[in-house]
Amino acid sequence: MPLYEYRCEACGGNEEKLQSISAPSEHDCPRCGASAGMKRQLSVTAFSLSGGGWYAQGYGSEKGAASKESAPAPAGGCAGCPCAGSH
Repeated sequence: MPLYEYRCEACGGNEEKLQSISAPSEHDCPRCGASAGMKRQLSVTAFSLSGGGWYAQGYGSEKGAASKESAPAPAGGCAGCPCAGSH
């Protein structure tokens, strides 16, 4: 589920909500009570590439091959990922 940021046009209050993609883009402000005052904001994603893989190995660079320094992710999980190998 995506994390959405909302801002009230009446009082300037902010909030974040975990909602489905189909959730409405407006709702009542919990701070001032403005009807449909909270509007969904366009925000920056928290996505980042980390660990080994094509990005770290210089894919598309002149090297063309994996460096000796990069190691594959350990079996049973991603490096630094709390997934515990669930994907």
